[in-house]
Amino acid sequence: MTVKKVLIVDDSPTERHFLGELLTKNGFQVVTAESGEEAVEKVKEIMPDLILMDVVMPGMNGFQATRTITREEATKHIPVIMCTSKNQETDKVWGKRQGASEYVVKPVDPQELLAKIAAL
Repeated sequence: MTVKKVLIVDDSPTERHFLGELLTKNGFQVVTAESGEEAVEKVKEIMPDLILMDVVMPGMNGFQATRTITREEATKHIPVIMCTSKNQETDKVWGKRQGASEYVVKPVDPQELLAKIAAL
């Protein structure tokens, strides 16, 4: 699967900017969402090839949004990479259980993230 359109979900404008710049420079089309709720809506609207999902957000957190997206028939094929400061092994296991394909800990290593995207 070729990844072209990426949805970045993060409540931090700084993180959205950093990840957006990184991906745009590497040829990806970037769309952003500031919350889990917004992500769930936008996914159906734009059908991205990949979602980068923060975990700690007000309202619906990234685990809940990932679970919603990966269990819906129309969107379950879209891979989700959790992109979060939560770095405990239990967080990684929980993220995968919610449907995440990969788990990257902040601060994000650009090469690691690009390698994980390429591996999809």
